[in-house]
Formats: sequence, C-alpha cells, structure tokens
Amino acid sequence: MDIRQLKYFLAIAQEKQITRAAKLLHMEQPPLSRQLMLMEEELGTQLFERSRKQLTLTAAGERLKERAEQLLLQLDETIKEVREIESGVRGTLSIGAVVSCVSILPKPIQLLRETHPRVTFKISEGDHFIMSQLLEKRSVELVISRLPFETNILPGKIEILPLPSDPYVALMPSSWAPSTADKSIGMEELATYPLLTLKTDNTTRMHEQVVNEFRRHGIEPTIICECSSVAIIMSLVAAGIGATVFPKSTLSSFPLEAVTMLAIRDADFQSEVGILWLKDHRLSKRAQHFIECLLSAE
Repeated sequence: MDIRQLKYFLAIAQEKQITRAAKLLHMEQPPLSRQLMLMEEELGTQLFERSRKQLTLTAAGERLKERAEQLLLQLDETIKEVREIESGVRGTLSIGAVVSCVSILPKPIQLLRETHPRVTFKISEGDHFIMSQLLEKRSVELVISRLPFETNILPGKIEILPLPSDPYVALMPSSWAPSTADKSIGMEELATYPLLTLKTDNTTRMHEQVVNEFRRHGIEPTIICECSSVAIIMSLVAAGIGATVFPKSTLSSFPLEAVTMLAIRDADFQSEVGILWLKDHRLSKRAQHFIECLLSAE
C-alpha cells in the first residue's frame, strides 16, 4: 500500500461512491475500483459495506481512515519542515484566537513581520469549540485562548504555554462612570448597573467567573444580555445599554471614547491566558518565532 492508494481510499470514504470519487480524483472509475480491491486484498479485510446507494465504512475502514489522515498530515508537515531548512522562515502561519484574545495578536505579529517579512498570516476567530475543531483538523497551528481551554480534545494531546494573567476590569458608558480619583468601582456598586456578559453555547467560563465573583460578595448581578461577540458587547456599552466585566487587554482592540474602564477595587480575579498547540505536531520555525515574539511583547 502506498500514499497514492491512501489518497484514493480517502476520496472514496469522503464521496461514499466510486463514481463521485473518480471524478474528484480526475480518473476513470474502473482503475479506482481496482485499486480499492487491491487494498482490501492486501489488508485481508473489507473496508466498505456495499449497497446500491452508497459505500459505508466498516470498522476496519474507519480505523484506516483515521490513520491515513494522520499519515498524510504528517507527510505534509514533513515536506514543509524540510523545505524550511533550505528556504528559512517563510510561508503562512495559521493562528486561531478566541474572541476575547484578539487584542493579544497585533504586537507579536508586528514583531515577527519586522524580523521575518516573508511570513504571512491566516487568522481565525471563534469560541473554544471552534478553535478546538480547527486545531484538531490542523487548520491552525497555534491557538491563543483563555484558560482553561474548554474542548473535547484529550488534555494529554495539547501543549499549553501559560501567558501572563489578565485582570478583570469594569467597562461602562462614560456618562455612567462614577467620579473617583483612582478610577475604580466596588462590586456592590457595580451590581447596581445592568450587565452584559460574554457567553456562547459551548463556552461559558468567562461568564461563570464574573457571576461567581459577584456571588462571592453575596450579590446577584442583573444580567440583561448574554452575547457571543466581544464587539457587539462593546458597541452596546458605548451606546449606553449596560456595563460589562472583561479582561483588561480586551479594551485595547476597542478604544472607544464613550466607554470608561474602571478597576474593581474589592475583587482580585484574573483571566488566565495561554498559547496552545498539538503535542504530536512539530512546530514550524515561523510558529516558534511567533511564540518568541509573543513572550517578548508581554
């Protein structure tokens, strides 16, 4: 069995029909059918259940599909790694960031561009669920995320490099902000304002941290909106709809004159941040240099 045959097999598994797979591979149907038969003979097992409508993977076929995808990814990574030795640091670095961590990206990207201008970037944004999917599919090489990383990927498969923690602050319409010399607010006073929190169907950690801090002070906050978008929450705060509690770094992406940031004087809770990658993935040179830039930018 060779790489070519594995690609044939994966195309058939994807299309669930020999005819459609042959079209995808730009080849005739009989040679593809022949290759599948040779693979099954070599392995001594049936890879697909045949029916009139489609092909369905057997248990053996499912295992081969999983292994074949891993092998082809490793081959692709090996080719890129070997090419890097000759060409230096170049190519596209794919990075994922959860919605509240986007503000961390500009400085390390700027630093990397200064030292390695041939590196380009592909950036994806989403919640922990989306980021874990992209990471598992290797659509992104690195993910910057709030911790803990809420994912179905086994913890032992992910490498996590903690970054400096990020203190929570109160953000509210400037017209609401109390006049204090130290630009701060207490939890009890903050609870008198309608609150907006960041929460998605799959990611609830930040929402729970904020609510639990209020409850630790014996206060039940008045939450008028749960939203999955940092940008929408910030626009609502600027419009005078409500206040919010976010990690301090978030505001750097939204320097709005209509929003005032206040330290929370009687609460000391932090948002933990980290950069993640798959343990079985050897980081490219561009990813290694990006991490170095990220650490030096902190």
